[in-house]
Amino acid sequence: MEAIASIKPETAHAVDAAPALAPAPTYINGSHALMKALLAEGVDTIFGYPGGAIMPVYDALYDYQDQINHILVRHEQGAGHAAQGYARVTGRAGICLVTSGPGATNLVTAIADALIDSTPLVCIVGQVGKKLLGTDAFQEADVMGVTMPITKWNYQITDADEVPEILSKAFYIAQSGRPGPVLIDMTKSAQLELMTKPYVYQRCQSLVSYRPRRIPKQEQVETAASLINSAKRPYIFAGHGVQIAKAEAELIEFAEKTGIPVATTLLGQSTISTNHPLYVGWLGMHGNYGPNVMTDQADVIIAIGMRFDDRVTGDASKYIKQAKVIHIEIDPSEIDKIIRADAPVVGDAKEVLKALLPLVKPNDHTVWRNEFRKYDAIENETITVPELTSLDGKIRMAEVIDMLSKKTKGEAILVTDVGQHQMMASRYYQFRKPNSLVTSGGMGTMGFALPAAFGAQVGAPDRQVVAIIGDGCFQMTLQELGTIVQNKQPVKAIILNNNFLGMVRQWQQLFHERRYSFVELQNPDFITIARGFGMDGQTCDQRDNLSDALDTLLAHEGPFLLEVIVEKEENVFPMVPAGASVSQIRLK
Repeated sequence: MEAIASIKPETAHAVDAAPALAPAPTYINGSHALMKALLAEGVDTIFGYPGGAIMPVYDALYDYQDQINHILVRHEQGAGHAAQGYARVTGRAGICLVTSGPGATNLVTAIADALIDSTPLVCIVGQVGKKLLGTDAFQEADVMGVTMPITKWNYQITDADEVPEILSKAFYIAQSGRPGPVLIDMTKSAQLELMTKPYVYQRCQSLVSYRPRRIPKQEQVETAASLINSAKRPYIFAGHGVQIAKAEAELIEFAEKTGIPVATTLLGQSTISTNHPLYVGWLGMHGNYGPNVMTDQADVIIAIGMRFDDRVTGDASKYIKQAKVIHIEIDPSEIDKIIRADAPVVGDAKEVLKALLPLVKPNDHTVWRNEFRKYDAIENETITVPELTSLDGKIRMAEVIDMLSKKTKGEAILVTDVGQHQMMASRYYQFRKPNSLVTSGGMGTMGFALPAAFGAQVGAPDRQVVAIIGDGCFQMTLQELGTIVQNKQPVKAIILNNNFLGMVRQWQQLFHERRYSFVELQNPDFITIARGFGMDGQTCDQRDNLSDALDTLLAHEGPFLLEVIVEKEENVFPMVPAGASVSQIRLK
Protein backbone atom coordinates (compact mmCIF):
# COMPACT_ATOMS: atom_id res chain seq x y z
CA MET A 1 0.00 0.00 0.00
CA GLU A 2 2.83 2.39 0.85
CA ALA A 3 4.41 1.77 -2.52
CA ILE A 4 1.23 2.64 -4.29
CA ALA A 5 0.74 5.78 -2.25
CA SER A 6 4.25 6.98 -3.06
CA ILE A 7 3.57 7.07 -6.78
CA LYS A 8 3.25 10.62 -8.01
CA PRO A 9 -0.12 11.51 -9.53
CA GLU A 10 1.40 12.50 -12.83
CA THR A 11 3.19 9.17 -13.04
CA ALA A 12 -0.02 7.31 -12.40
CA HIS A 13 -1.72 9.37 -15.10
CA ALA A 14 1.02 8.53 -17.55
CA VAL A 15 0.56 4.82 -16.95
CA ASP A 16 -3.21 5.06 -17.51
CA ALA A 17 -2.76 6.91 -20.81
CA ALA A 18 -0.30 4.50 -22.37
CA PRO A 19 -1.76 3.29 -25.69
CA ALA A 20 -2.97 -0.31 -25.65
CA LEU A 21 -0.96 -2.67 -27.79
CA ALA A 22 -2.85 -3.73 -30.92
CA PRO A 23 -3.66 -7.44 -30.86
CA ALA A 24 -1.51 -9.51 -33.14
CA PRO A 25 -3.40 -10.28 -36.39
CA THR A 26 -4.87 -13.76 -36.55
CA TYR A 27 -3.82 -15.62 -39.67
CA ILE A 28 -5.84 -18.59 -40.88
CA ASN A 29 -4.52 -21.64 -42.66
CA GLY A 30 -5.10 -22.46 -46.31
CA SER A 31 -7.99 -24.85 -45.58
CA HIS A 32 -9.99 -22.25 -43.68
CA ALA A 33 -9.18 -19.67 -46.35
CA LEU A 34 -10.66 -22.08 -48.88
CA MET A 35 -13.87 -22.40 -46.86
CA LYS A 36 -14.19 -18.63 -46.58
CA ALA A 37 -13.63 -18.25 -50.32
CA LEU A 38 -16.38 -20.77 -51.09
CA LEU A 39 -18.79 -18.92 -48.83
CA ALA A 40 -17.85 -15.60 -50.47
CA GLU A 41 -18.87 -17.14 -53.81
CA GLY A 42 -22.23 -18.20 -52.44
CA VAL A 43 -21.48 -21.92 -52.37
CA ASP A 44 -24.11 -23.86 -50.45
CA THR A 45 -23.40 -27.41 -51.63
CA ILE A 46 -20.29 -29.54 -52.17
CA PHE A 47 -20.18 -33.03 -53.66
CA GLY A 48 -17.13 -34.86 -52.41
CA TYR A 49 -15.20 -37.80 -51.02
CA PRO A 50 -12.45 -37.39 -48.40
CA GLY A 51 -8.96 -38.85 -48.37
CA GLY A 52 -5.50 -38.29 -46.96
CA ALA A 53 -4.30 -35.44 -49.15
CA ILE A 54 -7.49 -33.40 -48.73
CA MET A 55 -8.04 -34.17 -45.03
CA PRO A 56 -7.05 -30.70 -43.73
CA VAL A 57 -9.78 -29.17 -45.90
CA TYR A 58 -12.30 -31.68 -44.57
CA ASP A 59 -11.17 -30.81 -41.04
CA ALA A 60 -11.90 -27.14 -41.77
CA LEU A 61 -15.22 -28.08 -43.39
CA TYR A 62 -16.26 -29.59 -40.05
CA ASP A 63 -16.54 -26.02 -38.70
CA TYR A 64 -18.76 -24.89 -41.59
CA GLN A 65 -21.37 -27.65 -41.67
CA ASP A 66 -24.13 -25.21 -40.77
CA GLN A 67 -23.31 -23.08 -43.83
CA ILE A 68 -22.21 -25.58 -46.49
CA ASN A 69 -24.01 -28.83 -47.22
CA HIS A 70 -21.43 -31.49 -48.03
CA ILE A 71 -22.82 -34.54 -49.83
CA LEU A 72 -20.78 -37.70 -49.47
CA VAL A 73 -20.91 -39.61 -52.76
CA ARG A 74 -19.85 -43.22 -53.26
CA HIS A 75 -17.36 -42.60 -56.06
CA GLU A 76 -15.59 -39.47 -57.24
CA GLN A 77 -17.09 -39.78 -60.73
CA GLY A 78 -20.46 -39.58 -58.99
CA ALA A 79 -19.35 -36.32 -57.37
CA GLY A 80 -18.53 -34.88 -60.78
CA HIS A 81 -21.81 -35.89 -62.42
CA ALA A 82 -23.84 -34.77 -59.40
CA ALA A 83 -22.11 -31.39 -59.56
CA GLN A 84 -22.99 -31.26 -63.27
CA GLY A 85 -26.65 -31.92 -62.56
CA TYR A 86 -26.63 -29.23 -59.88
CA ALA A 87 -24.91 -26.74 -62.20
CA ARG A 88 -27.22 -27.41 -65.13
CA VAL A 89 -30.42 -26.65 -63.21
CA THR A 90 -29.07 -23.72 -61.15
CA GLY A 91 -26.71 -22.03 -63.62
CA ARG A 92 -24.12 -21.82 -60.84
CA ALA A 93 -20.86 -23.72 -60.62
CA GLY A 94 -21.06 -27.21 -59.18
CA ILE A 95 -18.36 -27.90 -56.58
CA CYS A 96 -16.36 -31.15 -56.28
CA LEU A 97 -13.95 -31.90 -53.43
CA VAL A 98 -11.77 -35.01 -53.64
CA THR A 99 -8.37 -36.30 -52.65
CA SER A 100 -5.20 -36.77 -54.70
CA GLY A 101 -4.20 -39.57 -57.06
CA PRO A 102 -7.13 -41.91 -57.77
CA GLY A 103 -9.55 -39.46 -56.20
CA ALA A 104 -8.58 -36.86 -58.76
CA THR A 105 -8.34 -39.21 -61.73
CA ASN A 106 -11.79 -40.63 -60.95
CA LEU A 107 -13.12 -37.14 -61.65
CA VAL A 108 -11.64 -37.01 -65.15
CA THR A 109 -14.65 -38.40 -67.02
CA ALA A 110 -17.02 -35.89 -65.43
CA ILE A 111 -14.60 -33.02 -66.08
CA ALA A 112 -14.32 -33.93 -69.77
CA ASP A 113 -18.10 -34.25 -69.97
CA ALA A 114 -18.54 -30.82 -68.38
CA LEU A 115 -16.11 -29.20 -70.81
CA ILE A 116 -17.79 -30.39 -73.97
CA ASP A 117 -21.29 -29.64 -72.64
CA SER A 118 -20.31 -26.19 -71.29
CA THR A 119 -21.09 -26.93 -67.64
CA PRO A 120 -19.42 -24.82 -64.93
CA LEU A 121 -17.56 -26.87 -62.32
CA VAL A 122 -14.98 -25.91 -59.72
CA CYS A 123 -13.06 -29.07 -58.84
CA ILE A 124 -10.81 -28.87 -55.79
CA VAL A 125 -8.45 -31.79 -55.40
CA GLY A 126 -5.86 -32.58 -52.77
CA GLN A 127 -2.20 -33.08 -53.63
CA VAL A 128 0.85 -34.29 -51.76
CA GLY A 129 2.92 -31.74 -49.84
CA LYS A 130 5.05 -29.25 -51.75
CA LYS A 131 8.31 -30.98 -50.80
CA LEU A 132 7.02 -34.30 -52.15
CA LEU A 133 5.96 -33.03 -55.56
CA GLY A 134 7.64 -35.00 -58.33
CA THR A 135 8.85 -37.79 -56.04
CA ASP A 136 6.15 -40.36 -56.89
CA ALA A 137 4.91 -40.07 -53.34
CA PHE A 138 1.91 -42.08 -52.17
CA GLN A 139 -1.18 -41.15 -54.20
CA GLU A 140 0.68 -38.51 -56.20
CA ALA A 141 -0.47 -38.04 -59.78
CA ASP A 142 0.23 -35.33 -62.32
CA VAL A 143 -3.30 -34.00 -62.12
CA MET A 144 -2.29 -30.74 -63.78
CA GLY A 145 -0.97 -32.58 -66.82
CA VAL A 146 -3.92 -34.96 -66.94
CA THR A 147 -6.59 -32.25 -66.76
CA MET A 148 -5.03 -29.43 -68.75
CA PRO A 149 -6.69 -30.51 -72.04
CA ILE A 150 -10.13 -30.97 -70.45
CA THR A 151 -10.47 -27.83 -68.31
CA LYS A 152 -10.93 -24.16 -69.09
CA TRP A 153 -8.17 -23.49 -66.56
CA ASN A 154 -6.26 -25.38 -63.90
CA TYR A 155 -3.83 -24.24 -61.22
CA GLN A 156 -1.73 -25.82 -58.50
CA ILE A 157 -1.76 -23.99 -55.14
CA THR A 158 1.49 -24.48 -53.22
CA ASP A 159 1.20 -21.48 -50.89
CA ALA A 160 -1.70 -20.67 -48.55
CA ASP A 161 -1.50 -16.99 -49.49
CA GLU A 162 -2.62 -17.87 -53.04
CA VAL A 163 -6.00 -19.23 -51.98
CA PRO A 164 -8.19 -16.08 -52.15
CA GLU A 165 -6.94 -14.87 -55.52
CA ILE A 166 -6.92 -18.29 -57.19
CA LEU A 167 -10.40 -19.23 -55.98
CA SER A 168 -11.84 -15.93 -57.20
CA LYS A 169 -10.27 -16.50 -60.62
CA ALA A 170 -11.52 -20.08 -60.69
CA PHE A 171 -15.14 -19.09 -60.17
CA TYR A 172 -14.94 -16.25 -62.67
CA ILE A 173 -13.45 -18.45 -65.38
CA ALA A 174 -15.83 -21.35 -64.75
CA GLN A 175 -18.99 -19.22 -64.87
CA SER A 176 -18.24 -16.48 -67.40
CA GLY A 177 -18.20 -16.59 -71.18
CA ARG A 178 -18.78 -20.16 -72.31
CA PRO A 179 -19.02 -21.99 -68.97
CA GLY A 180 -16.83 -24.96 -68.20
CA PRO A 181 -14.81 -26.81 -65.58
CA VAL A 182 -11.76 -25.50 -63.74
CA LEU A 183 -9.54 -27.51 -61.43
CA ILE A 184 -7.54 -26.39 -58.40
CA ASP A 185 -4.81 -28.81 -57.30
CA MET A 186 -4.02 -27.88 -53.68
CA THR A 187 -0.98 -29.28 -51.94
CA LYS A 188 -1.43 -30.61 -48.43
CA SER A 189 1.22 -28.22 -47.18
CA ALA A 190 -0.76 -25.24 -48.54
CA GLN A 191 -3.85 -26.56 -46.78
CA LEU A 192 -2.04 -26.73 -43.43
CA GLU A 193 0.21 -23.71 -43.39
CA LEU A 194 -0.87 -20.31 -42.08
CA MET A 195 -1.29 -17.41 -44.45
CA THR A 196 1.41 -14.75 -43.97
CA LYS A 197 -1.06 -11.91 -44.43
CA PRO A 198 -4.63 -11.20 -43.34
CA TYR A 199 -7.32 -12.97 -45.35
CA VAL A 200 -8.96 -10.66 -47.91
CA TYR A 201 -11.30 -11.89 -50.64
CA GLN A 202 -12.34 -9.93 -53.72
CA ARG A 203 -14.61 -11.51 -56.29
CA CYS A 204 -12.99 -11.45 -59.71
CA GLN A 205 -14.78 -9.26 -62.25
CA SER A 206 -12.34 -9.46 -65.15
CA LEU A 207 -8.97 -10.81 -66.22
CA VAL A 208 -6.52 -9.21 -68.61
CA SER A 209 -5.91 -12.54 -70.35
CA TYR A 210 -9.56 -13.63 -70.47
CA ARG A 211 -12.23 -11.23 -71.62
CA PRO A 212 -15.24 -13.01 -73.11
CA ARG A 213 -17.46 -10.75 -75.19
CA ARG A 214 -21.05 -10.55 -73.95
CA ILE A 215 -22.27 -7.51 -75.89
CA PRO A 216 -22.06 -8.09 -79.66
CA LYS A 217 -20.56 -5.68 -82.14
CA GLN A 218 -23.28 -3.56 -83.71
CA GLU A 219 -22.07 -4.14 -87.25
CA GLN A 220 -22.31 -7.92 -86.78
CA VAL A 221 -25.86 -7.61 -85.48
CA GLU A 222 -26.87 -5.36 -88.39
CA THR A 223 -25.45 -7.80 -90.96
CA ALA A 224 -27.38 -10.65 -89.36
CA ALA A 225 -30.60 -8.62 -89.26
CA SER A 226 -30.27 -7.77 -92.95
CA LEU A 227 -29.99 -11.46 -93.88
CA ILE A 228 -32.98 -12.34 -91.69
CA ASN A 229 -35.17 -9.62 -93.16
CA SER A 230 -34.46 -10.72 -96.73
CA ALA A 231 -34.83 -14.47 -96.11
CA LYS A 232 -37.63 -16.47 -97.70
CA ARG A 233 -37.04 -19.74 -95.83
CA PRO A 234 -35.27 -18.83 -92.57
CA TYR A 235 -34.71 -21.46 -89.91
CA ILE A 236 -33.59 -21.16 -86.26
CA PHE A 237 -31.37 -23.75 -84.61
CA ALA A 238 -31.55 -23.25 -80.85
CA GLY A 239 -28.74 -24.84 -78.86
CA HIS A 240 -27.86 -25.25 -75.21
CA GLY A 241 -26.30 -21.79 -75.22
CA VAL A 242 -29.78 -20.23 -75.22
CA GLN A 243 -30.52 -21.84 -71.86
CA ILE A 244 -27.08 -21.06 -70.47
CA ALA A 245 -27.72 -17.40 -71.29
CA LYS A 246 -31.24 -17.63 -69.85
CA ALA A 247 -32.47 -16.27 -73.18
CA GLU A 248 -35.56 -18.46 -73.62
CA ALA A 249 -37.96 -15.50 -73.45
CA GLU A 250 -35.89 -13.49 -75.95
CA LEU A 251 -35.76 -16.47 -78.33
CA ILE A 252 -39.54 -16.86 -78.27
CA GLU A 253 -40.09 -13.12 -78.75
CA PHE A 254 -37.63 -13.12 -81.67
CA ALA A 255 -39.24 -16.17 -83.30
CA GLU A 256 -42.77 -14.86 -82.84
CA LYS A 257 -41.92 -11.46 -84.32
CA THR A 258 -40.21 -12.96 -87.37
CA GLY A 259 -42.42 -16.05 -87.76
CA ILE A 260 -39.35 -18.27 -88.13
CA PRO A 261 -39.60 -22.01 -87.30
CA VAL A 262 -37.44 -23.22 -84.41
CA ALA A 263 -35.67 -26.55 -84.05
CA THR A 264 -33.43 -27.44 -81.13
CA THR A 265 -30.33 -29.50 -80.67
CA LEU A 266 -30.40 -32.40 -78.20
CA LEU A 267 -29.11 -30.21 -75.36
CA GLY A 268 -31.29 -27.35 -76.54
CA GLN A 269 -34.48 -29.28 -75.88
CA SER A 270 -36.92 -27.59 -73.47
CA THR A 271 -35.64 -24.17 -74.61
CA ILE A 272 -39.07 -23.72 -76.17
CA SER A 273 -42.20 -25.65 -75.27
CA THR A 274 -42.92 -28.55 -77.60
CA ASN A 275 -46.49 -27.27 -78.07
CA HIS A 276 -45.40 -23.85 -79.30
CA PRO A 277 -46.67 -23.36 -82.87
CA LEU A 278 -43.21 -22.32 -84.08
CA TYR A 279 -41.45 -25.38 -82.65
CA VAL A 280 -40.79 -27.96 -85.36
CA GLY A 281 -38.77 -30.60 -83.46
CA TRP A 282 -35.17 -31.45 -82.74
CA LEU A 283 -32.14 -31.96 -84.92
CA GLY A 284 -29.59 -34.70 -85.06
CA MET A 285 -28.82 -38.34 -85.69
CA HIS A 286 -32.03 -39.52 -84.01
CA GLY A 287 -33.90 -36.24 -84.21
CA ASN A 288 -37.18 -35.62 -86.00
CA TYR A 289 -37.60 -36.26 -89.71
CA GLY A 290 -38.76 -32.80 -90.82
CA PRO A 291 -36.18 -30.70 -88.96
CA ASN A 292 -33.35 -32.73 -90.49
CA VAL A 293 -34.66 -32.91 -94.06
CA MET A 294 -35.71 -29.27 -94.14
CA THR A 295 -32.22 -28.17 -93.19
CA ASP A 296 -31.34 -28.58 -96.85
CA GLN A 297 -34.28 -26.39 -97.93
CA ALA A 298 -33.58 -23.29 -95.83
CA ASP A 299 -32.00 -20.20 -97.34
CA VAL A 300 -30.87 -18.67 -94.01
CA ILE A 301 -29.88 -20.63 -90.91
CA ILE A 302 -29.78 -18.74 -87.60
CA ALA A 303 -27.71 -20.95 -85.27
CA ILE A 304 -27.89 -19.74 -81.67
CA GLY A 305 -25.66 -21.16 -78.96
CA MET A 306 -24.82 -24.37 -80.78
CA ARG A 307 -21.59 -25.69 -82.23
CA PHE A 308 -22.59 -27.76 -85.29
CA ASP A 309 -21.66 -31.03 -83.62
CA ASP A 310 -21.26 -34.01 -85.95
CA ARG A 311 -24.42 -35.58 -84.50
CA VAL A 312 -26.30 -32.58 -85.92
CA THR A 313 -24.51 -32.15 -89.25
CA GLY A 314 -23.84 -35.70 -90.35
CA ASP A 315 -21.42 -35.34 -93.25
CA ALA A 316 -20.35 -31.71 -92.75
CA SER A 317 -19.01 -31.48 -96.30
CA LYS A 318 -22.60 -31.78 -97.57
CA TYR A 319 -24.28 -29.72 -94.89
CA ILE A 320 -26.37 -26.57 -95.63
CA LYS A 321 -24.44 -25.65 -98.76
CA GLN A 322 -27.46 -23.73 -100.07
CA ALA A 323 -27.97 -21.48 -97.02
CA LYS A 324 -26.46 -18.35 -95.58
CA VAL A 325 -25.40 -19.05 -92.00
CA ILE A 326 -25.77 -16.65 -89.09
CA HIS A 327 -23.82 -18.11 -86.16
CA ILE A 328 -24.53 -16.53 -82.76
CA GLU A 329 -21.96 -17.84 -80.30
CA ILE A 330 -20.15 -16.57 -77.20
CA ASP A 331 -17.08 -18.72 -77.89
CA PRO A 332 -15.31 -17.29 -80.95
CA SER A 333 -13.32 -20.51 -81.39
CA GLU A 334 -16.55 -22.23 -82.49
CA ILE A 335 -17.09 -19.77 -85.34
CA ASP A 336 -16.05 -21.33 -88.68
CA LYS A 337 -14.70 -24.41 -86.86
CA ILE A 338 -17.03 -26.81 -88.67
CA ILE A 339 -19.48 -24.73 -90.73
CA ARG A 340 -18.45 -21.41 -92.28
CA ALA A 341 -20.53 -18.50 -91.03
CA ASP A 342 -21.62 -15.79 -93.47
CA ALA A 343 -22.62 -13.58 -90.55
CA PRO A 344 -20.87 -14.46 -87.30
CA VAL A 345 -22.14 -12.68 -84.17
CA VAL A 346 -19.94 -13.14 -81.12
CA GLY A 347 -21.71 -12.50 -77.85
CA ASP A 348 -24.05 -13.75 -75.17
CA ALA A 349 -27.22 -15.19 -76.75
CA LYS A 350 -29.49 -13.06 -74.58
CA GLU A 351 -27.66 -9.86 -75.46
CA VAL A 352 -27.53 -10.70 -79.16
CA LEU A 353 -31.24 -11.46 -79.37
CA LYS A 354 -32.06 -8.25 -77.49
CA ALA A 355 -29.95 -6.33 -80.01
CA LEU A 356 -31.59 -8.09 -82.97
CA LEU A 357 -35.19 -7.61 -81.89
CA PRO A 358 -35.59 -3.94 -82.86
CA LEU A 359 -33.81 -4.53 -86.19
CA VAL A 360 -35.78 -7.49 -87.55
CA LYS A 361 -39.07 -6.94 -89.35
CA PRO A 362 -42.34 -8.63 -88.41
CA ASN A 363 -42.99 -11.49 -90.80
CA ASP A 364 -45.13 -14.55 -91.37
CA HIS A 365 -43.55 -17.64 -92.84
CA THR A 366 -46.63 -19.85 -92.58
CA VAL A 367 -46.17 -21.46 -96.00
CA TRP A 368 -42.58 -22.31 -95.21
CA ARG A 369 -43.45 -23.67 -91.76
CA ASN A 370 -46.20 -25.84 -93.20
CA GLU A 371 -43.58 -27.70 -95.23
CA PHE A 372 -42.26 -29.11 -91.96
CA ARG A 373 -45.70 -30.44 -91.05
CA LYS A 374 -45.79 -32.62 -94.16
CA TYR A 375 -42.75 -34.49 -92.89
CA ASP A 376 -44.25 -34.64 -89.39
CA ALA A 377 -47.19 -36.53 -90.85
CA ILE A 378 -44.87 -39.03 -92.52
CA GLU A 379 -42.88 -39.58 -89.31
CA ASN A 380 -46.05 -39.90 -87.29
CA GLU A 381 -47.54 -42.55 -89.58
CA THR A 382 -44.31 -44.50 -90.07
CA ILE A 383 -42.81 -44.41 -86.57
CA THR A 384 -44.76 -42.65 -83.82
CA VAL A 385 -48.19 -44.25 -84.12
CA PRO A 386 -46.85 -47.82 -84.48
CA GLU A 387 -44.55 -47.36 -81.48
CA LEU A 388 -47.33 -46.03 -79.28
CA THR A 389 -50.18 -48.33 -80.36
CA SER A 390 -48.59 -51.74 -80.95
CA LEU A 391 -49.79 -54.26 -78.39
CA ASP A 392 -47.55 -57.10 -79.57
CA GLY A 393 -44.76 -58.37 -77.36
CA LYS A 394 -43.13 -56.48 -74.51
CA ILE A 395 -43.63 -52.88 -73.48
CA ARG A 396 -41.93 -50.38 -75.78
CA MET A 397 -39.69 -47.60 -74.50
CA ALA A 398 -41.80 -45.05 -76.36
CA GLU A 399 -44.89 -46.09 -74.39
CA VAL A 400 -43.13 -45.53 -71.07
CA ILE A 401 -41.89 -42.05 -71.94
CA ASP A 402 -45.17 -41.00 -73.53
CA MET A 403 -47.14 -42.07 -70.46
CA LEU A 404 -44.62 -40.45 -68.11
CA SER A 405 -44.88 -37.21 -70.07
CA LYS A 406 -48.67 -37.16 -69.75
CA LYS A 407 -48.64 -38.01 -66.04
CA THR A 408 -46.11 -35.27 -65.24
CA LYS A 409 -47.75 -32.82 -67.70
CA GLY A 410 -44.34 -32.32 -69.29
CA GLU A 411 -43.16 -30.35 -66.26
CA ALA A 412 -40.56 -32.69 -64.72
CA ILE A 413 -36.81 -32.35 -65.02
CA LEU A 414 -35.77 -35.32 -67.11
CA VAL A 415 -32.23 -36.60 -66.53
CA THR A 416 -31.21 -39.16 -69.10
CA ASP A 417 -28.32 -41.51 -69.50
CA VAL A 418 -26.83 -42.40 -72.88
CA GLY A 419 -28.21 -44.77 -75.47
CA GLN A 420 -31.54 -45.77 -76.96
CA HIS A 421 -33.47 -44.71 -73.85
CA GLN A 422 -31.88 -41.25 -74.11
CA MET A 423 -33.12 -40.83 -77.68
CA MET A 424 -36.57 -42.19 -76.85
CA ALA A 425 -36.85 -39.80 -73.92
CA SER A 426 -36.01 -36.90 -76.21
CA ARG A 427 -38.50 -38.09 -78.83
CA TYR A 428 -41.50 -38.66 -76.62
CA TYR A 429 -41.26 -36.40 -73.59
CA GLN A 430 -43.22 -33.20 -74.25
CA PHE A 431 -41.22 -30.51 -72.44
CA ARG A 432 -43.33 -27.64 -71.15
CA LYS A 433 -40.89 -25.83 -68.88
CA PRO A 434 -37.47 -24.40 -69.78
CA ASN A 435 -34.25 -26.02 -68.61
CA SER A 436 -35.89 -29.41 -68.11
CA LEU A 437 -33.48 -31.82 -69.81
CA VAL A 438 -30.17 -32.80 -68.25
CA THR A 439 -28.18 -35.26 -70.35
CA SER A 440 -24.66 -36.08 -71.45
CA GLY A 441 -24.46 -34.78 -75.00
CA GLY A 442 -20.99 -34.32 -76.43
CA MET A 443 -19.22 -36.95 -74.31
CA GLY A 444 -22.06 -39.47 -74.24
CA THR A 445 -21.11 -40.75 -70.79
CA MET A 446 -22.80 -43.94 -69.65
CA GLY A 447 -23.52 -43.81 -65.93
CA PHE A 448 -24.25 -40.08 -66.03
CA ALA A 449 -27.94 -40.07 -65.12
CA LEU A 450 -28.20 -41.45 -61.59
CA PRO A 451 -25.68 -39.08 -59.93
CA ALA A 452 -26.69 -36.18 -62.19
CA ALA A 453 -30.34 -36.68 -61.21
CA PHE A 454 -29.37 -36.48 -57.57
CA GLY A 455 -27.43 -33.27 -58.16
CA ALA A 456 -30.34 -31.82 -60.13
CA GLN A 457 -32.74 -32.63 -57.30
CA VAL A 458 -30.47 -30.87 -54.80
CA GLY A 459 -30.30 -27.84 -57.11
CA ALA A 460 -34.06 -27.81 -57.83
CA PRO A 461 -35.73 -29.18 -54.68
CA ASP A 462 -39.16 -27.89 -55.69
CA ARG A 463 -39.28 -29.75 -59.01
CA GLN A 464 -39.94 -33.39 -59.83
CA VAL A 465 -36.75 -35.05 -61.08
CA VAL A 466 -37.00 -38.30 -63.04
CA ALA A 467 -33.97 -40.23 -64.27
CA ILE A 468 -34.33 -42.37 -67.40
CA ILE A 469 -31.61 -45.02 -67.38
CA GLY A 470 -30.65 -48.06 -69.43
CA ASP A 471 -29.77 -51.33 -67.74
CA GLY A 472 -26.17 -51.08 -68.93
CA CYS A 473 -25.75 -47.47 -67.83
CA PHE A 474 -27.29 -48.14 -64.43
CA GLN A 475 -24.62 -50.68 -63.54
CA MET A 476 -21.84 -48.14 -64.02
CA THR A 477 -22.86 -45.85 -61.14
CA LEU A 478 -25.52 -47.75 -59.20
CA GLN A 479 -23.52 -47.26 -55.99
CA GLU A 480 -24.90 -43.71 -55.91
CA LEU A 481 -28.21 -45.17 -54.76
CA GLY A 482 -26.52 -45.01 -51.36
CA THR A 483 -25.93 -41.29 -51.75
CA ILE A 484 -29.55 -40.68 -52.73
CA VAL A 485 -30.92 -42.63 -49.77
CA GLN A 486 -28.51 -41.18 -47.20
CA ASN A 487 -29.44 -37.66 -48.26
CA LYS A 488 -33.18 -38.38 -48.42
CA GLN A 489 -33.64 -36.87 -51.87
CA PRO A 490 -36.88 -37.90 -53.68
CA VAL A 491 -35.25 -38.84 -56.99
CA LYS A 492 -37.38 -41.08 -59.18
CA ALA A 493 -35.43 -43.47 -61.42
CA ILE A 494 -36.77 -45.59 -64.28
CA ILE A 495 -34.63 -48.38 -65.73
CA LEU A 496 -35.68 -49.35 -69.25
CA ASN A 497 -34.33 -52.88 -69.20
CA ASN A 498 -33.85 -54.69 -72.51
CA ASN A 499 -30.92 -56.86 -71.35
CA PHE A 500 -28.79 -55.34 -74.10
CA LEU A 501 -26.39 -52.50 -74.68
CA GLY A 502 -29.18 -51.29 -76.90
CA MET A 503 -27.60 -48.65 -79.10
CA VAL A 504 -24.54 -50.73 -79.85
CA ARG A 505 -26.80 -53.69 -80.62
CA GLN A 506 -28.84 -51.53 -83.01
CA TRP A 507 -25.73 -50.55 -84.93
CA GLN A 508 -24.56 -54.15 -85.02
CA GLN A 509 -27.96 -55.16 -86.39
CA LEU A 510 -28.11 -52.45 -89.05
CA PHE A 511 -24.48 -52.20 -90.14
CA HIS A 512 -22.77 -55.43 -89.02
CA GLU A 513 -25.21 -58.12 -90.18
CA ARG A 514 -26.59 -58.83 -86.69
CA ARG A 515 -23.19 -59.94 -85.46
CA TYR A 516 -24.05 -59.23 -81.81
CA SER A 517 -20.59 -58.99 -80.34
CA PHE A 518 -20.64 -58.75 -76.52
CA VAL A 519 -23.76 -56.62 -76.12
CA GLU A 520 -26.16 -58.96 -74.27
CA LEU A 521 -26.26 -58.46 -70.52
CA GLN A 522 -26.98 -60.90 -67.72
CA ASN A 523 -28.45 -58.39 -65.30
CA PRO A 524 -28.84 -58.63 -61.53
CA ASP A 525 -32.08 -58.14 -59.61
CA PHE A 526 -32.11 -54.34 -59.66
CA ILE A 527 -34.96 -53.97 -57.17
CA THR A 528 -33.22 -56.19 -54.60
CA ILE A 529 -30.10 -54.06 -55.00
CA ALA A 530 -32.11 -50.87 -54.51
CA ARG A 531 -33.75 -52.27 -51.39
CA GLY A 532 -30.32 -53.21 -50.10
CA PHE A 533 -29.48 -49.52 -50.18
CA GLY A 534 -32.79 -48.68 -48.51
CA MET A 535 -34.65 -47.52 -51.63
CA ASP A 536 -38.10 -48.85 -52.46
CA GLY A 537 -38.92 -50.06 -55.95
CA GLN A 538 -40.78 -52.47 -58.18
CA THR A 539 -40.58 -54.19 -61.54
CA CYS A 540 -43.17 -53.82 -64.29
CA ASP A 541 -43.20 -56.33 -67.14
CA GLN A 542 -46.87 -56.18 -68.19
CA ARG A 543 -48.34 -53.38 -70.30
CA ASP A 544 -51.57 -53.45 -68.27
CA ASN A 545 -49.63 -52.60 -65.11
CA LEU A 546 -47.55 -49.76 -66.55
CA SER A 547 -49.89 -46.90 -65.68
CA ASP A 548 -50.26 -48.01 -62.06
CA ALA A 549 -46.50 -48.55 -61.77
CA LEU A 550 -45.80 -45.00 -62.95
CA ASP A 551 -48.41 -43.64 -60.55
CA THR A 552 -46.69 -45.47 -57.69
CA LEU A 553 -43.31 -44.09 -58.75
CA LEU A 554 -44.48 -40.48 -58.95
CA ALA A 555 -46.57 -40.57 -55.78
CA HIS A 556 -43.88 -42.11 -53.57
CA GLU A 557 -42.63 -39.63 -50.97
CA GLY A 558 -38.98 -40.63 -51.11
CA PRO A 559 -36.67 -42.01 -53.79
CA PHE A 560 -38.07 -44.84 -55.88
CA LEU A 561 -36.75 -47.19 -58.56
CA LEU A 562 -39.02 -48.54 -61.27
CA GLU A 563 -37.65 -51.24 -63.55
CA VAL A 564 -39.61 -51.67 -66.78
CA ILE A 565 -38.90 -54.76 -68.86
CA VAL A 566 -39.02 -53.54 -72.46
CA GLU A 567 -38.75 -55.03 -75.94
CA LYS A 568 -35.28 -56.55 -76.37
CA GLU A 569 -34.57 -55.61 -79.99
CA GLU A 570 -36.41 -52.32 -80.38
CA ASN A 571 -34.65 -49.78 -82.61
CA VAL A 572 -34.67 -45.98 -82.52
CA PHE A 573 -35.73 -44.18 -85.69
CA PRO A 574 -35.39 -41.78 -87.47
CA MET A 575 -31.66 -42.24 -87.83
CA VAL A 576 -28.95 -40.50 -89.82
CA PRO A 577 -26.32 -43.21 -90.47
CA ALA A 578 -22.76 -42.31 -89.54
CA GLY A 579 -21.05 -40.44 -92.36
CA ALA A 580 -24.32 -39.77 -94.20
CA SER A 581 -25.86 -36.39 -94.88
CA VAL A 582 -28.98 -35.28 -93.01
CA SER A 583 -31.02 -35.69 -96.19
CA GLN A 584 -30.25 -39.42 -96.03
CA ILE A 585 -32.10 -39.86 -92.75
CA ARG A 586 -33.73 -43.28 -92.40
CA LEU A 587 -37.23 -43.97 -91.12
CA LYS A 588 -36.64 -47.68 -90.76
